[in-house]
Amino acid sequence: MVTKAPYELPHELPHELPHEPPYPAGTALPARVAVTGAAGVLGTHLVDRLLRAGGQVSAFDLRPVPARPGVRPVTGDIRDSGALAQAFAGADAVVHCASALPSYPVADIRSIIVDGTTSVLTAARAAAVPTVVHISSTAVYGLPRQVPTPEDHPHEPVDPYSRAKAEAERVAERFRAEGMCVPVLRPKTFLGPGRMGLFDMLFQWAEEGRHFPVLGKGDVRIQMLALDDLVDAVSAVLRAPAEVACDTYNIGAAEFGTLREDFQSVLDAAGHGKRVIALPGRPAVAVLRTLERTGLSPVYGRLLSKLLADSYVSVDKARERLGFRPRMSNRDAILRTYDWWRTRRATTAPDPAGGGGRPGKGDGRTSRDPWRQGVLGLAKVFF
Repeated sequence: MVTKAPYELPHELPHELPHEPPYPAGTALPARVAVTGAAGVLGTHLVDRLLRAGGQVSAFDLRPVPARPGVRPVTGDIRDSGALAQAFAGADAVVHCASALPSYPVADIRSIIVDGTTSVLTAARAAAVPTVVHISSTAVYGLPRQVPTPEDHPHEPVDPYSRAKAEAERVAERFRAEGMCVPVLRPKTFLGPGRMGLFDMLFQWAEEGRHFPVLGKGDVRIQMLALDDLVDAVSAVLRAPAEVACDTYNIGAAEFGTLREDFQSVLDAAGHGKRVIALPGRPAVAVLRTLERTGLSPVYGRLLSKLLADSYVSVDKARERLGFRPRMSNRDAILRTYDWWRTRRATTAPDPAGGGGRPGKGDGRTSRDPWRQGVLGLAKVFF
């Protein structure tokens, strides 16, 4: 077993971050909040935050949510109006976190994201819920030509996932135009305890004492987001008065380096002296695109393109109107997630079917799952 190498986060962050950032004055969190996708990574952390603030939560998810003080679990599909009506009854606000991932079949992506958002907003209006916070994604910009990307940048989706996210925002805008307060948050890719996906590959290779490849020189700047900072943003918009909340906001880290620097921080924390290795960009992309089409690689096309160009958004609007202050840099977020990953790995039995040595199917159906590495797992021998 590899001995855990000690390291310090730049800001010496505790494992839990219970304090709140500054918010607009004169408002408080709603007393009763319904959360869709409550069993997911974001949903779970948001429920915890609401409970710490003394709120009551209706926790809605397709997967059962354990009952506990302050939580009313409701199991159902976000396209089921009857189940949503039960979850939203008496709620002061809804936070719509439930979504599909890019790894889902195309038909499921659109049905869950677009039809699901329509069902949620329709049910919330029928239940007279005054505010519905819609968690969108910076994926709506596609591969934006302008960085930092502002909220008014055109939607230019490039794949089924980003097209569905853009269409779901149009649904939200329609309900907003009809008088409902529908704040829209567009987070960058977020990291934190519980988040797996493709980051499991980086963590696993680092732990095994391997170099890790990046496309091109790795000198592109890719903004990420700490899970705690995203929960802060949701809390801020829930506290804000309607004239401030009912708008669209980018949410991302304020401090971030290059992809090479952020990935190297994980290899340094692993303590094996390994390095990030540059791969020729265009040839590597051509190979990975072929593997994607054959189902042998978990890396999807939009991600490949993103890794070859700067990708970051402006958070000025959220800072100025919501008082949003990201507390963690990319490096903070990725190292904190790696620390959680290592602790979990040390206390959980290996999984012969999935990546990373933890139980689970590893099929990318949720953000908690390590993705199967496919043929990329075989490439480890060269690093």
